[in-house]
Amino acid sequence: MLMLIPGPVQTRPEVRAAMADDIAPWDDEFRAEYAAIRERVREIAGGVAGKHATLPLQGCGHFIVEASLRTFIPLGGKVLVPVNGQYGERIVKLATEAGRIAVPMMLGDKAPVSPEAIKAALEADPEISHVALVVSETGSGLINDPNILGPVIHAAGRRMICDAVSAFGAWPFRMDEHPECDAVVFTSNKCLEGLPGLGFAISPIDRLEACQGQAGSWALDLSDIYFHALKNGWGSYRFTPPAQVLRAFGVALDLYDAEGGQPARLARYARNAAVLRDGLVALGFTPYLADEHQGPIIVNVRLPADPNFEFFGFIKALKSRGVLISNYTTTLDGPSLRIAAIGALEEQDIRFALGKIGETLEAMGIGRRAAA
Repeated sequence: MLMLIPGPVQTRPEVRAAMADDIAPWDDEFRAEYAAIRERVREIAGGVAGKHATLPLQGCGHFIVEASLRTFIPLGGKVLVPVNGQYGERIVKLATEAGRIAVPMMLGDKAPVSPEAIKAALEADPEISHVALVVSETGSGLINDPNILGPVIHAAGRRMICDAVSAFGAWPFRMDEHPECDAVVFTSNKCLEGLPGLGFAISPIDRLEACQGQAGSWALDLSDIYFHALKNGWGSYRFTPPAQVLRAFGVALDLYDAEGGQPARLARYARNAAVLRDGLVALGFTPYLADEHQGPIIVNVRLPADPNFEFFGFIKALKSRGVLISNYTTTLDGPSLRIAAIGALEEQDIRFALGKIGETLEAMGIGRRAAA
């Protein structure tokens, strides 16, 4: 099965094979393995030894995002959230449920937030201490570039929480170039092409020390993860970790390095996305985003304006031909098909998928008719 979803992504056989062994997570040899992974991840993030720390947390991306909101924003504190898709909406909910005051900027999901809009919002409300930014909004496929927005946040004297869950490892970002950033957060199962089960934050040590004890949750306190490591060693987890996922993640990092790291991964994904978008247009689909706003992670297209098209029937028929895409829609301005360009995929995989999409449309009696 070829899997074109934005996470968990298609993985390499070597990564999956690493899950085969039983592992004692407190074993000294595994502790060393885990400690080495923390260092490697910090380096990918552009973190500096002794200045930034890698903070792993069991669970999905929402866990590490909420942990960052809780750790760095005090109870009752304000956070500006640009909302141009489903994941911005979820940050608003996570912050609100954690007792923080979310200030949403409702932007629609057709374009990234502008630096001018961030600047104006921060000037209008001096009580806002943080901006929580979704880098890759997989609801639609657009990118809110922290390299453009971070300097505006820094100039305003505010802090940033960078939700890079579906972009980290491909989209360029370096902590040593972003003094405003309290945390860049991501997971094992997106652009680093590992398996699901782990979230990570890379954070400045001085901020972890300054925010000790304000999370209001033991399980979701990033500062507690840091202080636990100081006391027990960088190879020690507070609670039982997904040890096999960690080992597989180490293999995924080996493959990442062998490919050429962030620049090579971004180039492959951008090539995949371009081939995918062009191929879908050739099949009669209309892209959801304008060309200039299309990111390299996911491509959304509007559903065909044809009475023979049925969403779930299409998804099921495509899966029967060996291609799995998301079976739900996340765009705000009408339903769409959501197809990922990330994972262990090459251009020939994308072309194979496009062929099967064409076959499925023909079987439904649609052909190459224009979409809405």
